[in-house]
Amino acid sequence: MRSPQLGDAAEIWRLAKESRVLDTNSSYAYLLWCRDFPGTTVVAEVDGKIVGFVIGYLRPERPDTVFVWQVAVSASQRGRGTGTALIEHLLDRVAPLGVTALETTISPDNPASIAMFAAVARRRDAEFTKRPLFEPEVFPDEHEAEDLYEISPITKEIR
Repeated sequence: MRSPQLGDAAEIWRLAKESRVLDTNSSYAYLLWCRDFPGTTVVAEVDGKIVGFVIGYLRPERPDTVFVWQVAVSASQRGRGTGTALIEHLLDRVAPLGVTALETTISPDNPASIAMFAAVARRRDAEFTKRPLFEPEVFPDEHEAEDLYEISPITKEIR
């Protein structure tokens, strides 16, 4: 697990695209994430190949909150706890900055992602809450609703 380098952006973009679950952004967006947000982005690497990533940012209105925007793990690494490990690594990295909460959005048709974040909350003995955030009608295209999930506090000892 490490911070991304600019050269990782292409592989991060490919993983997002191959996930078939994430909204794939332009390759340019992933270049910007690697350049501008390496402190809140983590990549998992096996034998020199990127096999997973988590991209996040500190919310300007709530600097004590890290928002996790995307998490992806290659098909070869799924079911091994890589996604959870990426999130844990990110939380351990941002906690010393005063971050006490994690937010993410998940569409109701993604139970695997909900289970992954619930596992992180359980391991940290933290509250895991959900509320509606974006309803389908606010999107300019056809998009599922996105519920806001919060894990707080993130700083408790991991079990």
